[in-house]
Amino acid sequence: MSFWKKLFGGGNSGATLSATAPTQEHKGFIITSTPFKADGGQWQLCGVISLETPEGGKQEHRFVRADKFTDVDQAHDIVFQKGRLIIDQQGKSIFS
Repeated sequence: MSFWKKLFGGGNSGATLSATAPTQEHKGFIITSTPFKADGGQWQLCGVISLETPEGGKQEHRFVRADKFTDVDQAHDIVFQKGRLIIDQQGKSIFS
């Protein structure tokens, strides 16, 4: 399956968040690690940054990077690093 189909929902790309997906809080944002199996059996870096709004809603930003890992735990660690970096650099503007 092509990268674009995975990215835009044409396959099982981790688009649905598992209740057991690891999460981490950073500056009021929640980072959820959702790496998915890519071609070659490696884990591709993917995560979701979310923020609860004062009105009770939830904003989400999904990010996918080209980085691939053989170990899923390493993929989770890098998702959190990338997520923190995105939050530090862009803050709430990631939802615009």
